[in-house]
Amino acid sequence: DATTADELWLLEHPPVFTLGLAGKPEHVLDAGAVPVLRCDRGGQVTYHGPGQVVLYTLLDLQRAGLGVKRLVDTLEQAVIDLLAECGVAAERRAGAPG
Repeated sequence: DATTADELWLLEHPPVFTLGLAGKPEHVLDAGAVPVLRCDRGGQVTYHGPGQVVLYTLLDLQRAGLGVKRLVDTLEQAVIDLLAECGVAAERRAGAPG
């Protein structure tokens, strides 16, 4: 819907492993009591938990005039710039966007 507002969600998850489209249960060596959930994002296994801040974007990319690659590049550069302001060196890794 063209009138839906764009949103950014910044949050912390309880402990969870997510398996992306390329993820396999055997990629999680020992989950212990941490739930393992399949999801439809790209990638393999990702751990989310307390102390880790996650940003979700709910954006109408067409309305913003952005493609997925440009959005990821823009968000990645924003994080690199923010870390630099905090004195933390960060850089892009070729072949591993995001």
